[in-house]
Amino acid sequence: RYDVKPIMLAKDGNSGDDGCPSVYIEGGEFVVQGPEVSAAELAHLANVLPGETAVRISIDVVREALARYDAGLSLAR
Repeated sequence: RYDVKPIMLAKDGNSGDDGCPSVYIEGGEFVVQGPEVSAAELAHLANVLPGETAVRISIDVVREALARYDAGLSLAR
């Protein structure tokens, strides 16, 4: 399942060359990279299982990732 390198679909244009938030596709699933929410914020989310976390990502980055996915495009380097 995780033997394929993730392909970047979108990233926050204000984050520079390195950094996040970013959205990738890998093995038919989206992988989201971003700053973790605080423990207090995580406590308000439903059904967070051991080993799971939540990250913050802008709506614009998600929209761009979905548009690129639908169009069959990526930001692969």
